[in-house]
Amino acid sequence: MFSWLSLATLAYWSTLLFSPISNLENVTLLSRLLQDKLESWQRDYRILSCDQNLNKCCELIELTTSIQSQLFAVLNITAAEGGHYDGVDTLKTRLLPWLGTCFSVSRPSVTNDTSLQLIQESVEKDRKIRELSVSHDNQMQKLDAELGSTRLQLESVKAAMAGVQEELDETKSKSATALLASEDEISQLKAELHAAHEQLEVYERKLSSLDDYERRIRLLREEFSYLSTEKSTLHERLTRSHSPSSLSRLGRCCSSRRSESPTRAQLTSSSRHARLISRFNGLYAGERLEAQALLHRYIDDLETVQRIIFIAVAESFKAAKLAYRQFKLRTRKTLSATHFGPESLEDASVDYIVRNLDLYDVETSVNDVISAMNVNPQISFPPEVDFVLIGDLITETCKVAFAMQTLDPPLDISFASDGELYNDSRYRRSYDSEFTAPLVRYHVWPTLVEGGAVLIKGEAVTRRAAVWARGRSRSASPVRSHSLSPTRTLALNGKRSLSPDRLREGYL
Repeated sequence: MFSWLSLATLAYWSTLLFSPISNLENVTLLSRLLQDKLESWQRDYRILSCDQNLNKCCELIELTTSIQSQLFAVLNITAAEGGHYDGVDTLKTRLLPWLGTCFSVSRPSVTNDTSLQLIQESVEKDRKIRELSVSHDNQMQKLDAELGSTRLQLESVKAAMAGVQEELDETKSKSATALLASEDEISQLKAELHAAHEQLEVYERKLSSLDDYERRIRLLREEFSYLSTEKSTLHERLTRSHSPSSLSRLGRCCSSRRSESPTRAQLTSSSRHARLISRFNGLYAGERLEAQALLHRYIDDLETVQRIIFIAVAESFKAAKLAYRQFKLRTRKTLSATHFGPESLEDASVDYIVRNLDLYDVETSVNDVISAMNVNPQISFPPEVDFVLIGDLITETCKVAFAMQTLDPPLDISFASDGELYNDSRYRRSYDSEFTAPLVRYHVWPTLVEGGAVLIKGEAVTRRAAVWARGRSRSASPVRSHSLSPTRTLALNGKRSLSPDRLREGYL
């Protein structure tokens, strides 16, 4: 698109050319340009605004003027080539009438008064324009002055902000240093607290072990005094039996005195009692911690791990007591046909079991314990691990529980349930318990009792939160069933023998 300046320049240079051919070529080019602009304006007329359409029209008028100037130049050159008289008729008949019609104007409708009024209005508008210009200049000066003052204020504010930023950076650095120091102190205090808890737990274990040692010493002293009394009694009998008459009297009353002599189980009851209590403490300090570390590799929740271990110990005592009753029934049945002697059949059965504890089929009890744990609603949904992993703890607990049934009275663990009222005489709180909570959330280790007396305290965790949510959510699981997983079934079948070892008459 050519602007009016480019068109005027083109018209100026075209007047300098004296060849009509070149002028005609310029006219041709300008005509084509005019045609293109007309077509473009016709296409875009509805799209363009009023100002844009007026600009298009002015450009076309300027282009038309350029074409007319080129044509007049060609007319001038052509007329000059014809001389003084050639072409005069054509000019008279065609050009002059056309010029007359083009430059003829109608009579103006504006009167002299109207013209004077327009001139006054124009002067008034010029005066207002000058006044507005002066006021505008004054306002611009005021705005420049205000802008300068604002810039000065902005620079002062920037300087103040820079100072505040420096102070803020310094404060941040000091705060970061203090925070690092506080974090180090907190981590150190946490480490000291953890060490203190561990030391407290060690001291509690030592205290419980000390109580067990004192009880063992007392039992050993009682047993020693009992054996000393038996020794003195036997020694007196031996000194009195030098004569044949005394020997005959001893032979006659032998049967009556044999009924008063204790069996091996009764003689070793005190020592076995102390040994089994010590072994129970060893399970807590040894096998329990090993099983807890092993389960913690696969289960992150410490509560779930401790629940699994507690349930395993409780199920082991149940399985061992059931196995002891069955073992004792088979022993009584076997000995009843051949039994004779001063001791009763019950004492003979217990004495035989004490002498042959290795005949206890512990593998069957272990499999029964694992089967019971697989259907326990507190730990079997979902089955986090295979409970065969803690088979060593279950095996040792079954052995200890089985041997405890041979004592008179037998040792057992007390009944425990989640949500029961905490009893300080039966339990001690774990280090992570809430010491003001009145209810037991879950148990870590059972309480060992003899009859109704507490021998060794258990361990429990007390919380103020609800204790029933866990059991309900697990037992009401709609996804899992009570059937065993394939891995557990294979593990159980691999460990279970083809037929349980039963007490045969050949062993007796």
